Amino acid sequence: MFFKAIIPLIALLYSSGAVCQSTKKAIDWFPCTQNGSLPLTCGTLTVPLDYTDNTSNASLALQLVKIKAVKQPKKGSILFNPGGPGGGGREFIAGAAAHAFLVATGGVYDLIGFDTRGTYNTIPFSCYTDPITRSAATLKGLITLNSSDTAVGQAWAVRTTLAKSCYENARDVGELIGTGFVARDMMQIVDALDEDGLLRYWGFSYGTVLGSTVAAMFPDRMDKVVLDGCLNPHDYYAGIDLEQVTSTDACFDGFFAACAAHPEQCDLAQGTRTADQLKSQSYDLLYTLKYQPFVAGTDALTEIVDYNFLKTLVENAMYDPGTWPTLATGLRGLLTKNITGIPAIAPFLVPSTPIYQNNGPDAPLGIRSSDVSLRTDNVTTLYPLFEQFYAKSRLFGDVLSLPAMMYAQWPFKAKGGYTGDFRAKTRNPILFVGSDVDPFTPLVSAQNASAGFERSVVLQHGGYGHTSLAQPSLCTAKAIRAYFVNGTLPAPGTKCEPSFGLFVNANATIDQAFSPIANFSKRALGDEDDDAALLAAVVRLNKKVPRRARTSF
Repeated sequence: MFFKAIIPLIALLYSSGAVCQSTKKAIDWFPCTQNGSLPLTCGTLTVPLDYTDNTSNASLALQLVKIKAVKQPKKGSILFNPGGPGGGGREFIAGAAAHAFLVATGGVYDLIGFDTRGTYNTIPFSCYTDPITRSAATLKGLITLNSSDTAVGQAWAVRTTLAKSCYENARDVGELIGTGFVARDMMQIVDALDEDGLLRYWGFSYGTVLGSTVAAMFPDRMDKVVLDGCLNPHDYYAGIDLEQVTSTDACFDGFFAACAAHPEQCDLAQGTRTADQLKSQSYDLLYTLKYQPFVAGTDALTEIVDYNFLKTLVENAMYDPGTWPTLATGLRGLLTKNITGIPAIAPFLVPSTPIYQNNGPDAPLGIRSSDVSLRTDNVTTLYPLFEQFYAKSRLFGDVLSLPAMMYAQWPFKAKGGYTGDFRAKTRNPILFVGSDVDPFTPLVSAQNASAGFERSVVLQHGGYGHTSLAQPSLCTAKAIRAYFVNGTLPAPGTKCEPSFGLFVNANATIDQAFSPIANFSKRALGDEDDDAALLAAVVRLNKKVPRRARTSF
């Protein structure tokens, strides 16, 4: 178990005891440890299992972790969500990231992570009874729609069987893990904290949909809310995510341009090729592998090098520019069929971001598919949507269109979903953060999400990768911290540039590249004007860049 309680914890996921849905509950806090990190406090909070059933006393126990503020006077608590959907909130803020999050928020808040419905011990959502069956289904599901002439039919059939398996194994909870209920859970936490009754929140990726939802549902209870790496909430709930691919090709183009500009640090550019040449070679490789895959070893998941392999490799690398040197090495190995280099890039095939480890294994697809409204029993009705995706993104049009097949056949509809128009005047204005070239949550989505919330501001982060954590910026970090600490919003139109470029020292990790300021914790917590310490903190948080669990769809 990830968190070890010093005081024994007994928490029932379901309880038949009397639970009045309108009664404020208290959080049961107790000391706990996590892998030798700074002291943590763990907690449980009993909340209604079904907010739409006023006749039921059934409940569930939310699992929480708290990192205490280190400065006084304390200004309250900040809740976090790492994205996914399905990322574990406790694990996200604990461990090595704990000090960094304290620095990034000024040290004056308690920081609280909680595991949302469908994840970990909070009614975990699982479509299979054993990991072997899941692994077999995953192998069949790793299909991109342009990988062959039969891929669309095969992908549809695989998702038909998945939907049936989910219904058979998770029908008791399938309607109870949606974002609308999670938003209500958040406000139950706010009430139980017994502070000022206002929500302070920092959400990433899918966490921005959760943030937009809770803000639209409870606008008069919003204090400081930061939404970083925004999905368009309208598109999210419709299940038609065309806007999501707005910048995917531009991000890949940026990879080639940066590689060509730094040939000494980018293996793919050996021979001083231009960016256009590198791009042409890579797309030619994709086409070749569609019809002529080659075998690099005995592992069917990581060593059959085909079109789907390369698409997965590139997709996972686009999240974080810090991985681009490794991607360049991998692409060069594939171009030269240097099979000895293939195992080094295998980790790209399954996201290593901790938010998916030890989690409810099917939480990402269970939460989102239950949220969206798209349904059809005929795959041909989706063909026009697929064509729109292909036209908008050469790189990922046939990847990010895949989830629509799952949504269309999903057997559950989340209870208590938000059905409004995402237009509200919140008590305090929201800070949206959007990156110039985010391959999965483009700047335009932050702008469109912001448009519905009066007085909100979009901070433009001039970086590549997913969320502002991907290519850290001192300017962005200072703006977010000032907002949390002082309530100061950046002026409309503010743009922050990254603090380091692309392909910075390919022979070192990001932490090593900033080793002179890596020992930041004591200085930063004592001096909030220490820019070097703040930059080091956000560099540390780069490791928390949220990733989508591709294999779930």
